[in-house]
Amino acid sequence: MATIRLQVSFESLIEAITSLSLEQKRELMDILEEQMSETEEDLAEQNPQIIAEIAEAREAYKKGDYKTIQEYLASRSNKS
Repeated sequence: MATIRLQVSFESLIEAITSLSLEQKRELMDILEEQMSETEEDLAEQNPQIIAEIAEAREAYKKGDYKTIQEYLASRSNKS
């Protein structure tokens, strides 16, 4: 499949969006939300603070310093 890239001004893009049906706008919104989510995940994975927190969590897991979901839920129900 051939790919064609077009240069479209933001204003033209907005005009095109306003002419879409409600169903098409919802479909576009779903596509945009998916793209934004992927981009946010990629950015989070590059954030030094998040990288450090993930490394810390992995180290705690290796040491057995964690609660299972069942243990967590049990401790929450005991507080009530």
